[in-house]
Amino acid sequence: MYNPNKFNYKELKRETIDGSRKYITPNGSKVPSVTTILDATKPEEAKKALHEWRKRVGPEKSQQITTEAAGRGTRMHKWLENYIKTGETGNPGSNPYSQQSHQMANSIINQGLSRCDEFWGTEVSLYFPEVYAGTADLVGVHQGSPAIMDHKQSNKLKKKEWIGDYFIQLAAYASAHNETYKTDIRKGVIFMCTADNVYQEFIVENEEFDQWTVVWFQRLEQYYNQFV
Repeated sequence: MYNPNKFNYKELKRETIDGSRKYITPNGSKVPSVTTILDATKPEEAKKALHEWRKRVGPEKSQQITTEAAGRGTRMHKWLENYIKTGETGNPGSNPYSQQSHQMANSIINQGLSRCDEFWGTEVSLYFPEVYAGTADLVGVHQGSPAIMDHKQSNKLKKKEWIGDYFIQLAAYASAHNETYKTDIRKGVIFMCTADNVYQEFIVENEEFDQWTVVWFQRLEQYYNQFV
């Protein structure tokens, strides 16, 4: 199931320059991260919606929600990474937050990762030479097709039309993988679990995935035109 020698991925070093995350590629180039590019080019309506939410719930509450979600996501990723590499998640202990994220990870394993044929790497550093880089949660084979896969936690159920940036992110990683490793990945999978342990899965592939790839390169061009 776990085949880390398929491509022998190498971890890229990272540094923060003027508040922006940069990856250092094998030839020494310092390139922006996928998340930096997407944050910088976020549509105005999305920025406005986030601002209105923070205003509605208040600065302290919004910060608390954001911090708790980030912590929950970090813990969930830890359990999933353990499972992918060893076949076991590990013991959550008595900490209630750890137990919650452990349950969420198990939901993703039982309902999502169980349909994967092979794992090539987890927390995989990927780069498009001289242009951008990022870290994919999971690369492997999902139901017979090579895919970039992502683990997400959420405070509530999501609709597909709300998570376009997730698909753009997958397309960015796939393009980097295809360029560097000469693959033809045209599938992305989001494994998502809510804080109350409800599982969701979103798949984009083939022509639909190609459309998100076009959107990614449009955002990439926008970033380099405006910020570089």
